[in-house]
Amino acid sequence: KLKQTGANTRHKIFFFDAESGSNTGDSGRGSVSALQESGNESKENGAGGKTAQPVRFGWVTGVMVRCMLNIWGVILFLRLSWITSQAGILLTWLIILMSVLVTSITALSVSAISTNGRVSSGGAYFMISRTLGPELGGPIGVVFSFANALACALNTVGFSETVRDLLIEYDSQIVDSINDVRIIGSITVTVLLLISLAGMEWESKTQILFFLVLMVSFINYFVGTLIPATPQKQSIGVFGEIFLENLFPDWRGPEGDFFRMFAIFFPSAIGILAGANISGDLKEPEIAIPRGTLMAIFWTTVSYLAISSTVGACVLRDASGNMNDSLPLNFTEACEGLSCGLGWNFTECQQSGTCSFGLSNSFQVLIQVSGFGPLIYAVFKCKKAELNVIAPLISNFFLCSYALINFSCFHASNTNSPGWRPSFRYFSPWTGLFGAVISVVLMFLLTWWAALIAFGLIIFLFGYVVYKKPEVNWGSSVQASTYNMALSYSVSLAGVEDHVKNYRPQCLVLTGPPTLRPALVDFVGSFTKNVSLMICGDILMSVSQRNSNEMIKWLNQRKVRSFYTSFKASDLREGARHLLQASGLGKMKPNILVMGFKMNWQESSSKGIEDYINTIYDAFDSNHGVCVLRMMDGLDIRDELETEGMLKNTVNDQIKTVFQSKQGKKTIDVYWISDDGGLTLLVPYLLTRRKRWRRSKVRVFIIGEQQTMENDRKEMKTLLQRFRLDVHDVIVMTDSERPPLAKKRFEEMLAPFRLNEGQLDERTAQQQRTEFPWKVTDKEMDALRLKSEKKVRLNEIIRRNSKYAALVLVSLPVPQADCPSSLYMSWLDTLSCGLHCPVLLIRGNQQNVMTFYCQ
Repeated sequence: KLKQTGANTRHKIFFFDAESGSNTGDSGRGSVSALQESGNESKENGAGGKTAQPVRFGWVTGVMVRCMLNIWGVILFLRLSWITSQAGILLTWLIILMSVLVTSITALSVSAISTNGRVSSGGAYFMISRTLGPELGGPIGVVFSFANALACALNTVGFSETVRDLLIEYDSQIVDSINDVRIIGSITVTVLLLISLAGMEWESKTQILFFLVLMVSFINYFVGTLIPATPQKQSIGVFGEIFLENLFPDWRGPEGDFFRMFAIFFPSAIGILAGANISGDLKEPEIAIPRGTLMAIFWTTVSYLAISSTVGACVLRDASGNMNDSLPLNFTEACEGLSCGLGWNFTECQQSGTCSFGLSNSFQVLIQVSGFGPLIYAVFKCKKAELNVIAPLISNFFLCSYALINFSCFHASNTNSPGWRPSFRYFSPWTGLFGAVISVVLMFLLTWWAALIAFGLIIFLFGYVVYKKPEVNWGSSVQASTYNMALSYSVSLAGVEDHVKNYRPQCLVLTGPPTLRPALVDFVGSFTKNVSLMICGDILMSVSQRNSNEMIKWLNQRKVRSFYTSFKASDLREGARHLLQASGLGKMKPNILVMGFKMNWQESSSKGIEDYINTIYDAFDSNHGVCVLRMMDGLDIRDELETEGMLKNTVNDQIKTVFQSKQGKKTIDVYWISDDGGLTLLVPYLLTRRKRWRRSKVRVFIIGEQQTMENDRKEMKTLLQRFRLDVHDVIVMTDSERPPLAKKRFEEMLAPFRLNEGQLDERTAQQQRTEFPWKVTDKEMDALRLKSEKKVRLNEIIRRNSKYAALVLVSLPVPQADCPSSLYMSWLDTLSCGLHCPVLLIRGNQQNVMTFYCQ
């Protein structure tokens, strides 16, 4: 249905509200629902007028004025004239334009980010964290706040020293020169705090007041440049006809080089994020931020260019300030320099280096040129040493923010995410990248050790946020980039032929709900984590659906790197067959089926046993390897959780399993009965690469003859060495062909599934063979008796040799068409029974998974 919102706004917004299939996830938050909420708030506020509305600012007062006030600072009034004397007017313009280039590119990036959706409060932190994620937004938010605090402290100290000097001139000191600065600074900060606490409306009015004071100061300065200079002003170097003489540089002192001048000037270009910092208090931030920021940069650039050119055209580089240095009409003394042609002789102070006035010697040139000097004196005054040292430090922290903002714009554009749709079009991702690189380069050019400290702080905070893993989802460009990389690599991998050197065991694990079989999940995760693909398959037979988000959350909490997928099926075989065919993507498809051993097979229905055996058969038939894990107490912990009353909280409660403990110096025993391509030997090797299994020793048991035992052992050791497998020992089993010592358990286990044809007549026996195909006939038992006895004998050997092993791996028998399902289950049960450690019945698909060749 159609709804209308925003009754009190200029435009009416229509949107479609789907009555079904509404998105309740976190990622969908703030789209349609946000418009509804904003519309409802607008109606409530407009109807009665009783609800207090927060103050909202337009682009002029909220952004442009605020940015201009932050850009103009002590550098403008106290260093621009000195930089002009060092670099000349032309290079000073180049320095100004280079600084503006960086800030303009950053402003374009800010404009693009701020117009890509609704911008809330948070400023630089909000924009970077919503674009690059909280891992980078958090550190930059802290660093940017610290930089603003330092800038506030610098300006407060400068203001305090100005007031202190005025008090000294009028002989009105409070205590002494140092403590007066502290007292005045504390009072100033307290007043600013009270203004902030009073609300944004009062703070905005104060900003307007400061802006008007600055405008009057500028008018005062430019009027002073037009007034003819008095003799007193001429004595300190103020004239009006020397523009060409100050065009070119005159480097002086240890700080006399281009990049040092750039480092000192650049802090006067920062402050462009002042408007974005209060984005939550703007009427239309997506319009106000681009327009106000770019206009602020334009007008401040004009003011810098105008002041540098006019001060260079009006003031000499050196002047004595002595009225006696004026030249009479008829003078015969030696005179050198530009001042001689203007009627003044400053040669003596130039040669001795004692000139106290002029562009190169005084930081109060703007005061001297102005029509009413005390007005500018009251605006800004600060010591040279403080500015030249502190300003580059502050710049480093701001440049960190600029670099990441520019990189955010580049990264968001480069991911080609459909969600990146900024309404501001005048930007390019490559200018954003250029701005990011230039910002980093400037950091090291300004103060290299401060840049290292800033990067060290950001890396530390980045690591902390990554470690804490905040549970937020802001749809960052990092997520979009991850998708692009995964898609690109998957498509590229699909065109690459398989090679045995790149084989990885990619497992489809039939866990059901992973929370109910944690041991199976932990075991497979032990040899697939950071190595290969693992998919937890959940076949839904009794429920219609399961909360996949909870399952994934449980896997992440358990630090198991696995996918989770569910499939609705009528039985195990159907579900497993479809999962084997459909799971994975491209080359990232399962090649091994991992199952738990069916502990209750003797009580299960015949169809359940048939499905279980046919699932194994289907896996082999589709060229997959098969692993069956058995533990003494079983894998399903449902009964245990029901006893402890924890069944409903399995997602939050992590049950510890044996595979999460260190295995110590126990052995991993491999009974390699048949060659399956090497999978039986590869899995133990992958396990021993893990920290918990690192001290475990691998023993390989093979079948051999007594006469050739040593030769077989040496050949096997040589083969394993060529495969570069670290095996502790190779043991040859020479008694595996002997009859088993005890067959009673096997016969008792199989008895309920025997057909006992000798006690039935031929017709009845034939009828039962038809009705109960899973039962074992006398003929089938006689045909497979030797294989059955070998399984019993092998179990006796395993129990004798692997009593204290951490894990036992045994070659899995392949199910055959002439073997009834109950007899095959008896073989699996017999092979793995009587052991306290986990037993893995494993068999590859005859595909080689290891090679000792290089090509």
